[in-house]
Amino acid sequence: MTLSKEDKTKVVTELKTHKNDTGSPEVQVAVLTAQINQLNEHLQKHLHDFHSRRGLFVMIGQRRRLLNYLRKYDFNRYQALIAKLGLRR
Repeated sequence: MTLSKEDKTKVVTELKTHKNDTGSPEVQVAVLTAQINQLNEHLQKHLHDFHSRRGLFVMIGQRRRLLNYLRKYDFNRYQALIAKLGLRR
C-alpha cells in the first residue's frame, strides 16, 4: 500500500520548510503517518494479511525513530509536528 503521487505531494506541501524540502524529519513523519493510516484501514478489512501487518510495524518503528530524533534536537519543532498531525505523543 503506497500513497498516490497526489496524496504524497499534498502531504509534503503542507509541512515543507523550504521550496525543495522533501527530506526534513517533519515531511518524512507526515508521509509515514499518511501511509500508516492508509495501511491501517486496509488491515481492518483484511485481518489475516500478516505481511502487510509486518510492513505496518516497520513503518511505525521508523516514524518513532524520526520523532525521537526530532524531540532530541529541536523540541519546539517536535511539539508543533505532533500537534499538527494529531499524534498522541
